[in-house]
Amino acid sequence: MQLDRFGVIEGVHFVLSPNADARPVGMPIELIVIHNISLPAGHFGGTGIEALFLNRLDGAQHPFYAPISPMRVSSHFLIRRTGELQQWVACLERAWHAGVSEWRGRQRCNDFSIGIELEGTDTLPYEPAQYQCLRALVRALKAAYPIVDIQGHSDIAPRRKTDPGPAFDWFRLRGL
Repeated sequence: MQLDRFGVIEGVHFVLSPNADARPVGMPIELIVIHNISLPAGHFGGTGIEALFLNRLDGAQHPFYAPISPMRVSSHFLIRRTGELQQWVACLERAWHAGVSEWRGRQRCNDFSIGIELEGTDTLPYEPAQYQCLRALVRALKAAYPIVDIQGHSDIAPRRKTDPGPAFDWFRLRGL
C-alpha cells in the first residue's frame, strides 16, 4: 500500500466524507484507533455505513438508524468483512471518529489519530481477510507517519465505548 502526499491510499475505493476538517497546524499523527461498526448492528455488507459517513442515513429505514441518523461521524478507513479497504477521509485531515477521548493525558484524539473501522461487532470474530488488510494498512501508515501506538476505541473512551471488543485479536494485529 502506498499513500499519496495527502494521505490517500493509491488505488483504494475513496469517497470523501463531509464529516472531516483540518487537523491543528503542526499536529503529528501519532495514534491509530481501531473501531468496529455494522449497520444495522450485526448486519454486514449493506449500505448503512456509507450512508452514515455521507450524512444520508435514513432514520425511518430501520429502528436502529433512527437515533444515529443525525450523527455526523466518519473514519479515515473502513475494512469490510471481505477485506476490502475503503477510505473516507485523507490521513492529513481530521476524521470525526473518536469523539470525547483521551490518550496519554491528551484530549481530543481526533486531532492526532487515524481511525480505522472494521466491519464487525464486539462479539463476533473478525475475518482473516480483515486482519490481513489491517496489518498491511498499519505498516503503510507507520511508514508514512510518526505513529507510536495503536489503541481500541474502548481504550481512549473507556466509559463510553466498547469497540473493537473482546472478539478483536490484538495478538493477530501485533504480529506485524
